[in-house]
Amino acid sequence: MTSDGGTAEGAAPDGGGTTDGGGTTDGGGTTDGGGTTDGERRRLELEKKRERYVWLYLGYFLFGIHIVAFVMIYAVKHAK
Repeated sequence: MTSDGGTAEGAAPDGGGTTDGGGTTDGGGTTDGGGTTDGERRRLELEKKRERYVWLYLGYFLFGIHIVAFVMIYAVKHAK
């Protein structure tokens, strides 16, 4: 960057490695535009998928506990 806010001649405007327009950088890995490599992107997708499953299992567990509680309340109220 020059002192007036522009870029110097030949410098990359993003301050990083040059790209060929296809998302590859001089560093070797491909990027998704946000600076993450394919491996990191896959890891993040897998983490998101697993987190989603954790929330589903938690929801099913809590739902099941409520069903058991309602059955127990019904059994106690209707006991002779």
